Amino acid sequence: MTNLEGAPDEASDVRGRVAELHAIREQARRGPSERATEAQKAKGKLTARERIDLLLDEGSFNEVEPLRRHRASGFGLEAKRPYTDGVVTGWGTVHGRTVFVYAHDFRIFGGALGEAHATKIHKIMDMAIAAGAPLVSLNDGAGARIQEGVSALAGYGGIFQRNTKASGVIPQISVMLGPCAGGAAYSPALTDFVFMVRETSQMFITGPDVVQAVTGEKVTQNGLGGADVHAETSGVCHFAYDDEESCLEEVRYLLSLLPQNNRENPPVVESDDPADRRGEALLDLVPADGNRPYDMRKVIEEIVDDGEYLEVHERWATNIICALTRLDGQVVGIIANQPQSLAGVLDIEASEKSARFIQMCDAFNIPLITLLDVPGFLPGVDQEHGGIIRHGAKMLYAYCNATVPRISVILRKAYGGAYIVMDSQSIGADLTYAWPTNEIAVMGAEGAANVIFRRQIADADDPEAMRARMVKEYKSELMHPYYAAERGLVDDVIDPVETREVLIRSLAMLRNKHADLPSRKHGNPPQ
Repeated sequence: MTNLEGAPDEASDVRGRVAELHAIREQARRGPSERATEAQKAKGKLTARERIDLLLDEGSFNEVEPLRRHRASGFGLEAKRPYTDGVVTGWGTVHGRTVFVYAHDFRIFGGALGEAHATKIHKIMDMAIAAGAPLVSLNDGAGARIQEGVSALAGYGGIFQRNTKASGVIPQISVMLGPCAGGAAYSPALTDFVFMVRETSQMFITGPDVVQAVTGEKVTQNGLGGADVHAETSGVCHFAYDDEESCLEEVRYLLSLLPQNNRENPPVVESDDPADRRGEALLDLVPADGNRPYDMRKVIEEIVDDGEYLEVHERWATNIICALTRLDGQVVGIIANQPQSLAGVLDIEASEKSARFIQMCDAFNIPLITLLDVPGFLPGVDQEHGGIIRHGAKMLYAYCNATVPRISVILRKAYGGAYIVMDSQSIGADLTYAWPTNEIAVMGAEGAANVIFRRQIADADDPEAMRARMVKEYKSELMHPYYAAERGLVDDVIDPVETREVLIRSLAMLRNKHADLPSRKHGNPPQ
């Protein structure tokens, strides 16, 4: 088509160029082929874009560099240059708040990371840090792109560096939706939370074939690094789900409990649960007898808004509970001993679990509520040789270093070093409350009597009767509920039914708490 002078019609040419653009963009959106998509579906997995659509608010996704292609050559790469280069990057919203995301597309090079692929991830990570918004990675990749050699490995280095730079600055969430092997597994390990889907996602440094070749051990991919293994045994995974839809819905819920960055407070919502609601059920939930177990989760449900909370590492180190929840609409982190598991003692795994959770809450301005019913640290040769001293010190360090509002409630037992470590007043808790069933002491009455009155018991005509009398005497002198209150070690002894109201009033007072740490490059926490 020409104009009167015989020159090409510019409007027609522009429309042609625009049509070409839309065709290219549609090709990038569809991916490599229907066959590749069918193969992805046959594994029970969604495509990268379907996952992004589930994660973000409808219609909110803005893609970055959808037309990026690699420029590598050799091994047939120059003949295969798909758009996106196997990773979809961009930003959108979750519950109306900005979230950055990248998603590996397993249909392209098996989601393997090459130079262009890595550069896209680096860019979206830099954008997330600059914008002060959470970053979610949807992982489904086969590791480094071998054909690109060390360029691919260097790409991982750039990701690790940015993970570390963003740590404690913006929330970072890794969602494992396929394989993640070798060095690639270190990026999720550097982030704040790891989600996994059973059967379809695995994480390991060396795969089953290498393990068998080196050690002779036979193991499946899921047996080595599946969701249940990492949720129950290794502690690498914080949350495990049966399907991608449930998993991504829970990621959205977690994001609703977190601030955008470390300069903001978590979002506050209106709560219909009365702040002064009395918890009459608490009187029956917790037995006065310190040797009788109970479920601490039921205590938490009775105290928090509408009984709702999100437990972190639910199936790992079950003797301690770490949960995000709300009190009068304000997000709080709860650390609580679980008497139903190992009597609620602290051990190596419980210390590590709680230390990381405390650090996360402190980094993102989430107040800490500690519910104590702890008989001490777990004794044993394995614990001592495994380093319970340094692992327990991680929890102690995390509490002492935390500047957010910190409130502790002693429900029942609080013995020995475990009492001190569990955010006692002496290590900086802002407020400490106790129920009238509390027992704060160096150790249990029986053990204390055996030490203090060893000679009297041994010399008595009836040692058992003497032991019983000494136990009773020790309890009446040093373990009555008001001993600590009389010495200012707890701020008040409260009626259990008023626990929710007391916590909410205390949080309101502490809302504008400000605490400065010493000037330093960083501390040197125990490892």
